[in-house]
Amino acid sequence: MPTVQRIGAVRFFFYSNEGTEPPHIHVEQGDAVAKFWLEPVSLASSSRLRGHEIRRLEQLVAEHRDEFLEAWHDFHQP
Repeated sequence: MPTVQRIGAVRFFFYSNEGTEPPHIHVEQGDAVAKFWLEPVSLASSSRLRGHEIRRLEQLVAEHRDEFLEAWHDFHQP
């Protein structure tokens, strides 16, 4: 479960066995989680997050999208 970035209490990561899915990033904030597609940035799923928290996390994902995509492709190269 490689961690790509931490911003405050938020951890951005992906699972090592998800290379068959389109590029995405998982986000963990306490006991709340979300998954965002990266091309284009959009919410795939979430649990225990309120609307304003999802919007803030989506904004962070959009700001760091290039970094997350680079990490995804570096890790999941065949």
